[in-house]
Amino acid sequence: MAMTDRPQDEAEPRGGIWSRFIESRNGLGFLFMLPAAVFLLCFLTYPLGLGVWLGFTDTKIGRPGIFVGLENYAWLFDDPVFWLSVFNTMVYTFVASVLKFGLGLWLALLLNRHLPAKNFFRAIILLPWVVPTVLSALAFWWIFDSQFSIISWVLMKWGLIDAPINFLGDPWNARWSVIAANVWRGIPFVAISLLAGLQTIPQSLNEAAAIDGATPWQRFTKVTLPLLTPIIAVVMTFSVLFTFTDFQLIYVLTRGGPVNATHLMATLSFQRAIPGGQLGEGAAIAVAMIPFLLAAILFSFFGLQRRKWQQGGSD
Repeated sequence: MAMTDRPQDEAEPRGGIWSRFIESRNGLGFLFMLPAAVFLLCFLTYPLGLGVWLGFTDTKIGRPGIFVGLENYAWLFDDPVFWLSVFNTMVYTFVASVLKFGLGLWLALLLNRHLPAKNFFRAIILLPWVVPTVLSALAFWWIFDSQFSIISWVLMKWGLIDAPINFLGDPWNARWSVIAANVWRGIPFVAISLLAGLQTIPQSLNEAAAIDGATPWQRFTKVTLPLLTPIIAVVMTFSVLFTFTDFQLIYVLTRGGPVNATHLMATLSFQRAIPGGQLGEGAAIAVAMIPFLLAAILFSFFGLQRRKWQQGGSD
């Protein structure tokens, strides 16, 4: 009995589209991301869409509004308090982010050395980050009290000042005070993240540079910093986003005062929408924050795509 062999060049039958999708790397990744995508769609996308819609209406608490187009934004354009909040937000974000990066990088480099009780100090540094924001704000509220401030008491004991400093009652003093509180809370996030990045840099590279005669500063700028750049981009993006949208710290410490000197866009949006009852106006202020947030995200995204920039080279 003759047996009919299948031709060797006959293609194997292929599975359906779904089978190929499951077996592919991208398909499996999509399935893993699907639950998170559904969560974000329900709890982030819908509130964002609702906020954008409210910004085009004159909705008030207890009364449905009607569509008014760009009227809220036109009104904000002529509102000096809104522009003051934009200025405050920019100053607050820029100064706090720069200070957090500089101090966080210094702490990360320090903790990356072989120090006694190094793990203990790493745990201590995390405390400002894990303490609830409201508790931190209340602590700073006492530290900056106009009559019982520990800072004023020490400076008066040393003979450096004659009267207590009005930390939260003077506009610029209040700005620097809330920036100091934000820096204290944000340094641990930057320091620990950069420390994790430093742990991935091979020690042999620094040793080779030292053998070649490179100074510590040259080793930092030519070896450590270029290899740490991708981590810095991600960490600073999150740091800027957290600082730009800060609400709890400002609201507990100053509630935007004195004379709106510490109102950020986030706190002003809340004040106009909830205590003020102007939901449409508050939503418009919140929507006005989106371009700034997108700019920070896109800067980090496109920066990370530049492989030469990641490696410390020039394009």
